Amino acid sequence: MDESRFRTDFVRFATELGVLRFGAFTTKAGRLSPYFFNAGLFNSGAAVGRLAEFYAQALLASDVEFDMLYGPAYKGIPLVTATAVALAVRGRDVPFAFNRKEAKDHGEGGSLVGAPLEGRVVIIDDVISAGTSVRESVRLIQAAKAKPAAVLIALDRMERVGPDDALSEHSAVQDVVHTNGCPVVSIASLDDILDMIQQGGGGGEFEQHREAVLAYRARYGVI
Repeated sequence: MDESRFRTDFVRFATELGVLRFGAFTTKAGRLSPYFFNAGLFNSGAAVGRLAEFYAQALLASDVEFDMLYGPAYKGIPLVTATAVALAVRGRDVPFAFNRKEAKDHGEGGSLVGAPLEGRVVIIDDVISAGTSVRESVRLIQAAKAKPAAVLIALDRMERVGPDDALSEHSAVQDVVHTNGCPVVSIASLDDILDMIQQGGGGGEFEQHREAVLAYRARYGVI
């Protein structure tokens, strides 16, 4: 499938399920955003199965070399599990692991569940906001003598971080790349959201939000 079509298809899929919404939303950073992406609304078997197909497709299309997958608790747990299944369907049967927020003090103990962290590890999450989850994952992977190969996310907001009067020159995703030295692969980005709007996504019902999204990008976005 053409990559631009694949990315736009994901945006349409997210809008159909209400995962991607347009209007007026306050972000975690306190910004008034004309759109909101809530991956927690991928909450049925069919939805997560389709989402995992997009994750697998994005990873394979990226040409990132990897040996296993890792999902940080909590959202990363179902994502890494479903993506591993989707990759196996495509002929790439790879091990995966995830962590517990609280270390287990009985049974096998520890904070990791699944396969041992070995080789080149892809971290799977929904979005990158402050990058805290990624930093914790990278430390855990490196402590196991494995190598972070990439971070795989659903949506790159392409948005600068920091308060309005001291915005960074870089986005949260760019900061992760610079700090950790590994690429970030996204299924889609803000560019793809704009493409979907301009192509008449939703039968044109989202066209009314185009100017607001463009204005938001002009204020907070990165190229």
